[in-house]
Amino acid sequence: MSEAYIVTGASKGLGRSICELLAENGYVVIGLARDSKELKSLGEHLKKYNDESRVLVCDMSNGYDVSEAGKQIVTNFSRIDGVIHNAGIIGPVGSMFTTATDEWNNTIMVNLLSIQHLTKILYPAMANSEHCRVTTISSGAAVNSLHSWSAYCASKAGLDMWTRSLADEGARHGISAVSVAPGIVDTGMQETIRSTSKEDFPMVEKFIEFYNNGDLVAPEVVANALFELITKHNFEQSGKRFDVRDL
Repeated sequence: MSEAYIVTGASKGLGRSICELLAENGYVVIGLARDSKELKSLGEHLKKYNDESRVLVCDMSNGYDVSEAGKQIVTNFSRIDGVIHNAGIIGPVGSMFTTATDEWNNTIMVNLLSIQHLTKILYPAMANSEHCRVTTISSGAAVNSLHSWSAYCASKAGLDMWTRSLADEGARHGISAVSVAPGIVDTGMQETIRSTSKEDFPMVEKFIEFYNNGDLVAPEVVANALFELITKHNFEQSGKRFDVRDL
């Protein structure tokens, strides 16, 4: 059987580009995302390359969805060779003192807690691989605080440390883990950021300038730059944080 990779946040943007690139290179791909026409079309596209590939409806903010998706995967796949934890949301943009608590908490759920939840369920199948490679999609916000992004910054910083922890604890089970900052990718998240008011996000004009200057990078370009790291990283690299611009 071809190596099997799981990708979260699979229906659009970088996640979709990674799914398509993996499929085109002979991997079985299991894509997870919220229900949408984009997810359905991705499933149809993946099947053209390998009938074992599939998509699963999974809202990463919903613990039940995460549990059910994880159970379906381990029931149908005895071995998982790679996981790309790509799903993420910007969350509430605004003062940490006034943003809604449930929105702030939801960002931590999607960007961090759901990753631990899903990985724990997948662990037996990951351990059955000769070498399961886990890649988490980080951000510059993991190491640099941005005004009004407290939930996103905290969740991405936590994700980087979670990745290091997985690298430490997973090594004896044949699991390696790296995190990678993808740069400024032209995705729906960037659209959300640009639509924020200056009152809520004082740096919004800088992000509008990124867009107007053509500084955003197409998801497929980033996916190609990440491909070797995602599929070939070794145990010496495990636990490290990378920047796509250095690859």
